[in-house]
Amino acid sequence: MAGSRDFDELLAILDLRQSDDATYVGSHPSKNPVRTFGGQMMAQAFVAASRSLNHPTLPSAMSAHFIAGGDPEKDLEFHVVRLRDERRFANRRVDVMQDGALLTTAMVSFLAGGRSLEHGIEPPPVSGPLEVPPVDDLLRGYEDVVPHFVNALRPIDWRYTNDPTWVMRSKGETLTHNRVWMKALGELPDDPVLHAAALIYSSDTTVLDSIITTHGLSWGFDRIFAVTTNHSVWFHRPVRFDDWVLYSTSSPVAADSRGLSTGHYFDAAGQPIASVVQEGIVKYFPAR
Repeated sequence: MAGSRDFDELLAILDLRQSDDATYVGSHPSKNPVRTFGGQMMAQAFVAASRSLNHPTLPSAMSAHFIAGGDPEKDLEFHVVRLRDERRFANRRVDVMQDGALLTTAMVSFLAGGRSLEHGIEPPPVSGPLEVPPVDDLLRGYEDVVPHFVNALRPIDWRYTNDPTWVMRSKGETLTHNRVWMKALGELPDDPVLHAAALIYSSDTTVLDSIITTHGLSWGFDRIFAVTTNHSVWFHRPVRFDDWVLYSTSSPVAADSRGLSTGHYFDAAGQPIASVVQEGIVKYFPAR
């Protein structure tokens, strides 16, 4: 199955090679966009930071700034700077390099905080993951509209609880949010680093959609240029990404050719497990 092969490729690109004490090397999968997928770079940078820890600790936050695009035909180098290393707290900076050029710089924090005050927002009311179709069903008939989605690496089972952009657009509707069930298309190893990395990888999908669906637009149908400038993830609880999680996103603001999107991940019990904020350059060119 294609999904199973894509899942194996995700595991392969997260299996970084260590070339020296502070440098890790990562490859690309067989299916790529024109430039390296940002979620891939972030997930690999997170793995590099995590593998460099003296005392394995759960992540608390990651923030990445994208500076230049990567060439999918060449490996990526992840240069890890050890900023702080304690038993319960650590910080890393990871610079993603290719041919001597800086593509992305990321800050990763790790913290074993223990129990204290707890509260959280409630998940939105949505249908369950087995009550909505997989994304392959929603792409059928739209192969010529969104070929970049049809031909993309899909190691994750996406299940929209609302119409995705291209279906919404064909109905002439608008939508101020997107809510998607997700889980890996295979059983992940019992390694918290890989579960968190898979969530980071997935967090760069669907998150910008609400910027354009708020205006009734869609990838493929409309002339839209979009590129991520920065992306942050906060972890609230340990992640199991081979179980269903709900990714609920919306866009609070778009201005000056930039759009901001926010999102929350919930586990199947409704607990918030991670929060996301992403900013992108988003330009719309109306047909004349």
